[in-house]
Amino acid sequence: MKILKFSCFLIAAVLMMTGCSKSNQSTTTGWNVNDPEWGGFEVSEVVEQTTAPGLVFIEGGSFVMGQVLDDPRYQWNNAAHTVTVSSFYMDETEVTNVAYREFVYWMERAYGEEFPEKVDAIRPDVNAWRDKLAWRENAVDYYFESPIYGEYPVVGVSWEQATKFCKWRTDRVNEKILVDRGIISLDVAELEGSSAFQTDVYLAGLYESEGGEMLPDLDPAAGGEGRNVRKSDGILTPDYRLPTEAEWEFAALGLVGNTVDERIVEHKVYPWAGHSLRSANKKYYGQFLANFKRSRGDAMGVAGNLNDGWDYTAPVKWYFPNDYGLYQMAGNVSEWCMDVYRKDVNPVGGEDLDPFRGNVYQEVVMEDGEVARDEETGDIKYKNIEEQHNRRNYRQADNVNYLDGDYASNIYDYDNNKAIDQWISDEEEDEESTEDEESVDMNDQDAISNLMYRRNTESKADVTSLISNKVRVVKGGSWTDRPYWMQAGTRRFYDQDKSTAWIGFRCAMNRIGASTEE
Repeated sequence: MKILKFSCFLIAAVLMMTGCSKSNQSTTTGWNVNDPEWGGFEVSEVVEQTTAPGLVFIEGGSFVMGQVLDDPRYQWNNAAHTVTVSSFYMDETEVTNVAYREFVYWMERAYGEEFPEKVDAIRPDVNAWRDKLAWRENAVDYYFESPIYGEYPVVGVSWEQATKFCKWRTDRVNEKILVDRGIISLDVAELEGSSAFQTDVYLAGLYESEGGEMLPDLDPAAGGEGRNVRKSDGILTPDYRLPTEAEWEFAALGLVGNTVDERIVEHKVYPWAGHSLRSANKKYYGQFLANFKRSRGDAMGVAGNLNDGWDYTAPVKWYFPNDYGLYQMAGNVSEWCMDVYRKDVNPVGGEDLDPFRGNVYQEVVMEDGEVARDEETGDIKYKNIEEQHNRRNYRQADNVNYLDGDYASNIYDYDNNKAIDQWISDEEEDEESTEDEESVDMNDQDAISNLMYRRNTESKADVTSLISNKVRVVKGGSWTDRPYWMQAGTRRFYDQDKSTAWIGFRCAMNRIGASTEE
């Protein structure tokens, strides 16, 4: 009897904490929630985010980001500084060829007939393997298509293509969630891009499914009609995306296995403890822990005693994972990050909590009071937000150049041969003196960036630092790199619309709610 009473007490306590009782009352108003007779305000029972397919939970925290050893290249583009990274999720492995082939296959079925250009835009560039003084036609012909390379990392994918993969993956995962719950039906026979499931289209109430049962709408005004899933239901997963640079570096170091009572006992240089690329474990003593190039001409060792064992890429789970359970965070392929590259990763006044450069805030386009969609593809239209004069946290949509590449960070305009503050003053006077003459748009972020990173000399030859608003951060060493690039703190950049045989990627996802898993 005592056991029965105690069990009833536990059940009642759980119901109170989770708010799952239909008769539960609002602590704000005292009204019943999840009760149509009291207005039908709904409170979800979901209290914990479910880990989405392929991801590993990364518990966040404070760490020293940047170089912790001398920089033999003298680039000094990542001075050590302390930041905090919120908890998030990251792919256990680099995105594989078979995973990306699934993406291409789906796009071909959805868009191949009507919009083949959309399919061509996401195909990896297999010719990225070619080199003018090397024979690599085997990789060109077989690396992406052959099942033997299915579990190898996909390469030849640009930052823009990787971002599209993240969007597609989000939609497919959320579609399956709704299909499994019987909320929508899955019609694979007649897949068309314009009517295919897209998460943002569904949440806007614009997706139509001929089958499935909608959720009951407890709003009395709904008249008993069902409704779509909302964000407040906690059913759909957040977006897959590329990791920020800070997230990538934090995850690579895996300090979760290297701390005692908030004290980091040894600052890691690589994803494993120690300052060597070889294993210190007696069982695997001397074995290499990553796929890289030891020296010029030595990509894999000597026959009969290969060192890292691979000439080009290796399977994504070949080496030991780090303390977060992430594979190949050093070597194999370098990986795209979400950030726009700048030489100073921590400008004065920069954020020390979840730092990121590349914010361009957008909003949905509305036409005649309705969400605007592309007539051909069905995609929702977005636009950059207008200037926010009443805001203190930001004034414009494009903040890529903030504190670096903008007027405030430049001291001289070489094109006009004058100090930048004088240049701004002249522009303001020109605007006041005439409205007919075209003046420089101070909100044109690419033009602003050019002042700092691109110069036209007297001979009219274009001189550039290669840095622009269209280059993205690349982290981690690759199969073609020396040990220097295996360090988690090293960084470089690459054009976001270009691809190469040594850059791949993995996805990340926001953690909603608690910083620790239950």
